[in-house]
Amino acid sequence: MNKKLILGLILLATIVFLGIKFSQYLTLENAKAQQETLNAYIEHNFAFAAATYFFAYIAITAFSIPGAAVVTLLGAALFGFWTSLLQVSFASTIGASLAFLSSRYLLQDWVQGKFGNKLGAINQGIEKDGAFYLFSLRLIPVFPFFLINLLMGLTPMSVARFYLTSQIGMLPGTAVYLNAGTQLATIDSLSGIVSPSVLASFALLGLFPILTKWVINKVRPTAA
Repeated sequence: MNKKLILGLILLATIVFLGIKFSQYLTLENAKAQQETLNAYIEHNFAFAAATYFFAYIAITAFSIPGAAVVTLLGAALFGFWTSLLQVSFASTIGASLAFLSSRYLLQDWVQGKFGNKLGAINQGIEKDGAFYLFSLRLIPVFPFFLINLLMGLTPMSVARFYLTSQIGMLPGTAVYLNAGTQLATIDSLSGIVSPSVLASFALLGLFPILTKWVINKVRPTAA
């Protein structure tokens, strides 16, 4: 049996196993329950905890494990906005690039067979708008995050362009999400939910896709 096929099957089995094993723990309820304990640990082991979070986030993204959104919010609550922005921005892009590479070199047949019907739209978008199309998807994901990573691996786009475009394109959304996460950390009672800062953060989270779509529609003719 082809070595690439064997590695691809092992990777696919790992993704399924990790998704089943750990997705049940990556919930908002569990994150809030563990927050106090984690805060106490981080206070005395900041560097190790930050590194662990960083590499765990890479793994979650690379293996497409459900719950990345919760881990993002938890990171903001535990490490603060700026530290978590640095961690999540780079970790998510590195993880996405690993998924991109695994699709290109190991899981190509599986991705093509399972999601190939969506590849036509991706190829047309890249042919028309180039990297700007990926940039648009990162700002307003028409397809799920993990699917963008896998499908892009089947296109001619270079790894360097994929990484750089993803790094820049995901940054605004990451910042908005992490800002909401810092506000979640302040909610200790029902009254905290209606505080101005919390309401403003979640309003921004809801309006962000609408605003970015408007900006993209304005910029696209210029970029073409």
